[in-house]
Amino acid sequence: MEHVHKACGNPLDNCMTFNSTACSLIKHGIARQVDVEEGMNLLQESLGHNLVQFGENVREQVAFICNCCGCCCEALLAAKRFALLSPIATTNFLPEVDRANCNGCGQCVEACPVEAMGLVSAGDPRQPKRKRAKLQQDLCLGCGVCVRVCTRNGLSLRSRAKRVITPVTTAHRTVLMAIERGKLQNLIFDNQAHWNHRAMAAILGAVLKLPPSNRSWPAGR
Repeated sequence: MEHVHKACGNPLDNCMTFNSTACSLIKHGIARQVDVEEGMNLLQESLGHNLVQFGENVREQVAFICNCCGCCCEALLAAKRFALLSPIATTNFLPEVDRANCNGCGQCVEACPVEAMGLVSAGDPRQPKRKRAKLQQDLCLGCGVCVRVCTRNGLSLRSRAKRVITPVTTAHRTVLMAIERGKLQNLIFDNQAHWNHRAMAAILGAVLKLPPSNRSWPAGR
């Protein structure tokens, strides 16, 4: 966005990488090393700007934590456009609107990075113009930014009805993603320049598309 003169002015030097990923980026001059104190300060600064903080979707050996806005981050822009079909990142929580405390000020709507929060009529016959916040769950990331900006305790986080199971490591996540997308054969036989990789990927892909009862190999003689 900065290259096309559309950057919003939020801090840029605050997305973090860790472990071997960080070592590689530092080695090639793409990232710089920071100590724990500066890292914590950067996280706090990001909170102050109401940026979405999300890490790699794994439980162990996390490779990155991003601190992004909804107007410039390509991941969050993609979530706005496609999350209704397939959420790219979610937590195990969703914001819940307290109708008694919500006054329809719209701060949560303005702060939501993926436009999942909107305003609807509060249905108050004494105040027909009164509004209240309403969540579109299919779009929500559960990031909690809306809860943080609410000044009337009109929002709180609650657990999702269906818990999201986080993969253990990056390798685990990659395999699960490949299975989910029907691309496991391409992950295993990844060098498509070789005819034997293409052939084996095609065979494995055909096998994986079969019903489970038909995925048995013929017995050897």
